[in-house]
Amino acid sequence: MTAVTSVVPKRGRTAELVLLLVAVGIVVLAYVNVELATHGSVPADLLTHGGILLAIALAFHLVLRWKASYADPLILPIVTLLNGLGVVMIHRLDIAAGREVISGLALKQLWFSALGVAIAIGVLVLLRDHRLLRRYTYTAGLAAIGLLLLPLLPVIGREINGSRIWIGIGPFTFQPAELTKIVLAIFFAGYLVQTRDVLSIAGRKVLGITFPRGRDLGPILVAWVMSVGVLVLQTDLGTSLLLFGLFVAMLYIATERVSWIVLGLTLAAGGAYVAYQLFGHLQQRVALWLDPFDPGQSDQVAKGLMGMAAGGMMGTGLGRGRPDINYLPFSDMIFPALGEELGLVGLFAILCLYALLVERGMRTAIGLRDGFGKLLAAGLAFIVALQVFVTVGGVTRVIPMTGLTLPFMAYGGSSLLTNWTLAAIMLRISDHARRPLPQVDEDTPTPGSIPAVRSDHPTEVVS
Repeated sequence: MTAVTSVVPKRGRTAELVLLLVAVGIVVLAYVNVELATHGSVPADLLTHGGILLAIALAFHLVLRWKASYADPLILPIVTLLNGLGVVMIHRLDIAAGREVISGLALKQLWFSALGVAIAIGVLVLLRDHRLLRRYTYTAGLAAIGLLLLPLLPVIGREINGSRIWIGIGPFTFQPAELTKIVLAIFFAGYLVQTRDVLSIAGRKVLGITFPRGRDLGPILVAWVMSVGVLVLQTDLGTSLLLFGLFVAMLYIATERVSWIVLGLTLAAGGAYVAYQLFGHLQQRVALWLDPFDPGQSDQVAKGLMGMAAGGMMGTGLGRGRPDINYLPFSDMIFPALGEELGLVGLFAILCLYALLVERGMRTAIGLRDGFGKLLAAGLAFIVALQVFVTVGGVTRVIPMTGLTLPFMAYGGSSLLTNWTLAAIMLRISDHARRPLPQVDEDTPTPGSIPAVRSDHPTEVVS
């Protein structure tokens, strides 16, 4: 007799709770180490800061038990640990820069974390099925264009550090490009799941690689023009690279054609060369990449390299390094500060956390049966992977610096709020991927009949 039963995975909520407590404990211990090394005493606000982090983590955990009980149990602990370690290092940099605890950036980052978790909880509660997002494919595309154009408006647009990528209303500022990456991932997933058959049609074979037909090149050309427009109008190399790389990666996942990668790299190289010839700030970044120790240039990269070299294999210890004021916790430079005090071993552990987070996103994509969810989960995971690669690559001289932020760790409300939202969507998708089939009546089937099976959940045949 053959019976069809659904695979029932463990919910993993208890394991998630234990890992969350471990993550918060590591963050609290790191905070105590910084204070002992710099001030020689246990911080008086330890219970307050540790309690805030524990409260927001447990609140998210309880919502997962209520609304997404089969969500991946590793994503929340990883994100909490990265976020908490980022706050600790920003506090360390506050001390080095002489900023007070009350007016320092670390406390602001902690409140940004609480707001990010609140938004993520709202997304998790309101978005009961990720497939609902597919209905808003073209709305998401229009929203992405609107978000990219917002900083160019004369009243609310703000130019900071040579890049016009901010909007400001009174004392509050926000970077719309951070939210654009999620909205575009939704648009790309919805668009490619509809057109992947057309984009996969064989074209002309050149040097063993089958290239698409000329009339099918429209999508990648539009994405290329959009990324170049961001680079030209907003002087934002990081966002331009992220948006185009995201589309090419999702296009390859949807079609499994290497030719799209070749075309994407060709267009990216051509656009980068033209931009280098036209824009002086890109020439400065390339020059800084080629020779960061040139006295006529910014010494930010050079000091970052020397800081990581001073940390060696095991680091100087939290609070025992000598981070210069140029180690701003914005964008890239928090990574060298971590490298000085945690050493190569600590940096490798942080990169392993990011790699594990990306792996959980890709595992979620593999476990889904609907094409939209696969593409969306893979796209969100790739956003994290590309940001980490570009950020770390910039401070280690693998590539020129671009200004992207290190997810969950670098200072910045826009980045932190968006990344917590990304984590919430990824948790919702993973809940759908791991959720088993509903129990059905176990009556003996009629000989020759085939039991109905939902196509969006995995099943196992047991003899």
